[in-house]
Amino acid sequence: MEIPDQLRCLFTATLEERDGSYVVEVPKQELRRGDIHQGETYRVAVLPSTSTTETADTDTRSQFEPDPQEPPVTEGEQRTVEIEDIGDQGDGITRVERGFVVIVSDTEQGERVTIEITDVRENVAFADVVERISYYD
Repeated sequence: MEIPDQLRCLFTATLEERDGSYVVEVPKQELRRGDIHQGETYRVAVLPSTSTTETADTDTRSQFEPDPQEPPVTEGEQRTVEIEDIGDQGDGITRVERGFVVIVSDTEQGERVTIEITDVRENVAFADVVERISYYD
């Protein structure tokens, strides 16, 4: 799939039906980043989830929908991400599904890296760099 250069943000959300319409809620941190602005009109692409997480309550939830109470990453998992910000301690910060924060040591803002998740907590995960990726690759 080709992703256009005009992409403003990318996040995972649940599609909900409300009063005869379908609603996708935009996480507040997407507005804070300054990429999109409340009240403006944007094009939205809806893609099927590739997650295979199964939940205990399969009658009311799709087997492909992650549990909103569980972190969307697991220890040992590898992902390629872009470092969005630098935290107060100098570590890189990236966000994954549902705006979940992953802190990556020894990185710089804007850097693309493959990371391995080393520690997962309720509202944050920590990762180490496995590979630094050139933008020219």
